[in-house]
Amino acid sequence: MTDSALTDRASAQALIESDASTVATRRVVAASPARAWDGLMFYEQIAERPPLHLRLLLPVPIETVGDKSQVGDEARCLYDRGYLIKRVSQVDIGQRYAFDVVEQALVIGGGMVLSSGEYALREVAPGRVEIRVTTRYASPRRPRWLWRPIEHAVCHSFHRHILRAMQRAIEGRR
Repeated sequence: MTDSALTDRASAQALIESDASTVATRRVVAASPARAWDGLMFYEQIAERPPLHLRLLLPVPIETVGDKSQVGDEARCLYDRGYLIKRVSQVDIGQRYAFDVVEQALVIGGGMVLSSGEYALREVAPGRVEIRVTTRYASPRRPRWLWRPIEHAVCHSFHRHILRAMQRAIEGRR
């Protein structure tokens, strides 16, 4: 690893520690927790193209390479303009799947640094499950009072795209 790569990683970590934001989006689907768990999808796995506004604002996913089923597994998520490496940090089958972004060679929203993500399931009624998608990131954009609401809106839109695809897959499996 070069000195500049070390500096960039150190700068990214410092940014995350000093100015982390967390965005969570929820959707209730008609499914058992087991069926919802089996239908978890990542952005890179969704076959349909993202909506135009997401294609304009975010890198377009291509594929995921590597295992991502057990704690410690790493997957390289490839995009049209770079990649992320995600490491599984927690798996509670049927309830929670979490990962850390351990490497980011991808420019997002003028320098946003992704740190982690999570899928959480909660049964809200028999045959109905709430899926919560969470993203944690930091951004160098200033002033934060202006940029944070814009970033959150884009992140919620990104989450809704993932959740809609998951809902179609899960509810279509009856």
